[in-house]
Amino acid sequence: NVKPLIQVRSRRVGGATYQVPMEVKRKRATSLATRWILDATRKKKGRPMFKRLADELIMAYRREGAAMSTRDNVHKMAEANKAFAHLTW
Repeated sequence: NVKPLIQVRSRRVGGATYQVPMEVKRKRATSLATRWILDATRKKKGRPMFKRLADELIMAYRREGAAMSTRDNVHKMAEANKAFAHLTW
């Protein structure tokens, strides 16, 4: 559930830098999701790592938690910049 479908990438055109939305390849989506889950787990304190990781995985299954909010932010950013989609290379 945490895997992103689209992301923004910087593209320099004529001296200006645009955030261009692009599709995410399957392997990169998996690595991003794993990274976001581990980052969200590491930010929480007070419990053993295995319990924090288990909680974050359960929250990801329910489409909640910090990793899902990171994914939602990436999707919102891509949606906001879809006017620059024609700059895809």
